[in-house]
Amino acid sequence: MTVSENVYQAPESDVANISTETTTMSRKDILFSFQGRIPRKTYWLSVLGLMLISVLAMLVLSGIGAMISQNAAIFLPLLIYIPLIWSSLAIQVKRWHDRNKSGWWVLIGLVPVIGGIWVLIENGFLAGDEAENRFGKPTV
Repeated sequence: MTVSENVYQAPESDVANISTETTTMSRKDILFSFQGRIPRKTYWLSVLGLMLISVLAMLVLSGIGAMISQNAAIFLPLLIYIPLIWSSLAIQVKRWHDRNKSGWWVLIGLVPVIGGIWVLIENGFLAGDEAENRFGKPTV
């Protein structure tokens, strides 16, 4: 009886090595790009920053709304809120990517009541993939 293999040796696996390297993103990429991933901390800081900017914009616009013409009072908020909406969508898409889900999941927020709760739990409280997923490497 010949023993050709060591019965005490740990089994080998064929699992590919998954990279756990991280990348960094600029503020411009975080706010305006739909590519990549962001962690919860970056998500929360970005959302809180956008909320602050939105409130300040509302205060400024209401203050100067009486001083400008009616046409300008209609179009001025659009100039401010379109970039805010774009940034909000970009942040959410990257957060869904961190959860290894398509960016189209932002549409779940349109479902009354349940959608907002789902978005809050998924994006705000659940951790993303620690390793590289189909949307790229995790960011710091």
